[in-house]
Amino acid sequence: MLRQVGLAPDVADLYPSELSGGMQKRVGLARAIITNPEIIFFDEPTTGLDPIMADVINDLIIESAKGLGATTLTITHDMASVKKIADRVAMLYQGKIIWQGTVKEMEKTDDPYVVQFINGCAQGPIKVEV
Repeated sequence: MLRQVGLAPDVADLYPSELSGGMQKRVGLARAIITNPEIIFFDEPTTGLDPIMADVINDLIIESAKGLGATTLTITHDMASVKKIADRVAMLYQGKIIWQGTVKEMEKTDDPYVVQFINGCAQGPIKVEV
């Protein structure tokens, strides 16, 4: 599985503190897919990574899911990841799904909550206390 996510087998002998952030994410993916699951959950899979390594992780998520025939559910605020890996998108606000649709629908929506979030605007219906 380590080879499948682009790592050498000897990585298995290293401690987590000896791995880069990208390596840690790939080891996590290897651990997630080793049992051939039908559904894989990802929680912020690209957080803390530079944009290039984030794209590598996104590609690995896509390849792994297709290879396994698995469904993936990803929780993220990384809009580049959403646009690359998602078939369908749902936006949660105050514990409720307030919008759902495809990536194309997300990019064209006039829903003020979605527009504010995907564009990272401080002004809008979502109020942030500072």
